Amino acid sequence: MMKYLDHLEEAIITFLMGAATLIIFVSIIHRYAAGLPIPGIQVWLIQLNLSWAQELCIYMFVWMAKFGAAYGVRSGIHVGVDVLVNRLPAEWRKKGVLIAIICGTIFTGIIGTLGATFVWENGLHYALFHKLGIPTGDVPEGPITPDLEWPTWFIYSAVPLGSYLMCFRFIQVGLQFLKTGVMPHAHDESHVEGLEEEAIEHSPLTPAKSDLATGGTVK
Repeated sequence: MMKYLDHLEEAIITFLMGAATLIIFVSIIHRYAAGLPIPGIQVWLIQLNLSWAQELCIYMFVWMAKFGAAYGVRSGIHVGVDVLVNRLPAEWRKKGVLIAIICGTIFTGIIGTLGATFVWENGLHYALFHKLGIPTGDVPEGPITPDLEWPTWFIYSAVPLGSYLMCFRFIQVGLQFLKTGVMPHAHDESHVEGLEEEAIEHSPLTPAKSDLATGGTVK
């Protein structure tokens, strides 16, 4: 189950990043190409409405940031100031890390709850009741976005969804730390697997295999 959640999280981030980059690229090309006096094509480009592209990309980057923050907790790529924790005695260091994880869990849980309340009152309440055929009464329908004309509650849903996922990741990391005493660390992109071993193998200080077989020593 956790494997599918991890893959879904990574897929959402990858899709949002790739799609937003593509939309921005197409929008920029369209903007400059529409100013070129090319017969027929210029008129078609001017009539092509891409005014919604900037707004959509902003929303996509917001969603990407919220889910990316949760991914950062899981993989340990968030920037942290651990000077104080490292100066603590060994028996207090683990407690300091746990306190930081608990604070992160509480904070993201509060933000998620506040975000869910805001989304509910900003139009989700009306949309859900309207979809189920329940009388809405005086429940407000909620505003829509300027260009895309999407309900804003859908856009703001990134806050509770991303925050609750981040809260879950803090709990997951905390339980793992209690069991193993190790925090997740980001992979060092500058490190190439096998490179250090290959360098040692070809080092002049490393004896050849034939020397080792005959009982030779390093000179």
